[in-house]
Amino acid sequence: MELPFWKNFINTAQKTPRLFIIIALTLIILGFIPLYHPSYVTYIVNHHLLHAKCDIFRGKWVPNPDAPYYTNTTCLEIYDFQNCMKHGRPDTEFMKWRWKPKGCELPIFNPHQFLNMMRNKSLAFVGDSVGRNQMQSLMCLLSQVVHPIYISPTPDVKFKRWKYTSYNFTIATFWSPLLVKTNLDGHRDSEVFNIYLDQVDENWTSQINEFNYIILNAGHWFNRLYYKKNQVVGCWRCSLKNVTEFPVHYAYTMAFRAALKAINSLEKFKGTTFVRTFAPAHFEGGEWYTGGDCLRKRPFTSNEIVLEGLNLEFYKSQVEEFWVAEKEGKIKGKKFRLLDVTQAMLLRPDGHPSRYGHLQPEKVKNKDCVHWCLPGPIDSWNDFLFHMLKMEQ
Repeated sequence: MELPFWKNFINTAQKTPRLFIIIALTLIILGFIPLYHPSYVTYIVNHHLLHAKCDIFRGKWVPNPDAPYYTNTTCLEIYDFQNCMKHGRPDTEFMKWRWKPKGCELPIFNPHQFLNMMRNKSLAFVGDSVGRNQMQSLMCLLSQVVHPIYISPTPDVKFKRWKYTSYNFTIATFWSPLLVKTNLDGHRDSEVFNIYLDQVDENWTSQINEFNYIILNAGHWFNRLYYKKNQVVGCWRCSLKNVTEFPVHYAYTMAFRAALKAINSLEKFKGTTFVRTFAPAHFEGGEWYTGGDCLRKRPFTSNEIVLEGLNLEFYKSQVEEFWVAEKEGKIKGKKFRLLDVTQAMLLRPDGHPSRYGHLQPEKVKNKDCVHWCLPGPIDSWNDFLFHMLKMEQ
């Protein structure tokens, strides 16, 4: 939002005490922001005012003829489910856009500089398969320079590690799609499973102490049976008798609250936690199991779509829990950062695999409008990460 009084405000800023400036600007912005977007109130007041020079998360997609910076033949880390070009996707324009923040530039990911910044460090992706999707993107971008070796200490495919030996840099993925304890066996199906909203998943909390950075995410798994203190407290879309139906964002809030509290309680963890915000799906004409698809060929502009409904509720939950955790973390010497991809990815209905995550795509029944093609718009998440890590240093 560009406020008309901004130039005059800046001209008089040097004569005004800083505290008064912050208070006055906060009250003015609160008056301008629509009340049906309360999450943006939280975000702008707590973030934009502190980084007014450039909010990298607000902007638009612009053409980038230089992209992509890798291909499905130069990168060996692309899972088949996101290998859209291998499986015959006929259009290529979805790969040729970059994110342009309003009023400034977001540098394109530089693999040489990134690896030098990460020398003798480690980074873990904690969450679901969309988080793993980002990890694959990062490894593909780094493949322009070097490939890692596989060093996983366990055969469990849900917990993998790679090392870039010449930089002593380790990347890991901890698959925990709900962040809290569940009876999930590793594959999503239509049956109800249990989510223990007050018990964090120790499979990842027991392993992150050694990491310098973790990227925490979750989003698409919460339509299940909810437990607290080992007792059923409700569900979402479970259709069970005598079980209270909760809105799905209730469980999402509780899961992030438990996960972030767990991080703050880890005395040995001295790293930085990036909370990666929810990336909206783009199903049209139905959902994953009911015939939905995503066939658009270009990004939306900001006046074509608005963050609303479940996407807005998920985003609100994350941002609000993030600020609570960050406040507590400062007291305990912890560092939290918000990797806010939601607005950028809301505008990218063209970047999903749809039917092109499988061989013989013409026979695919359930289309994928949740994950992202590689190369594709998810590469911009690592542009964000690259910029934020540079700011850290």
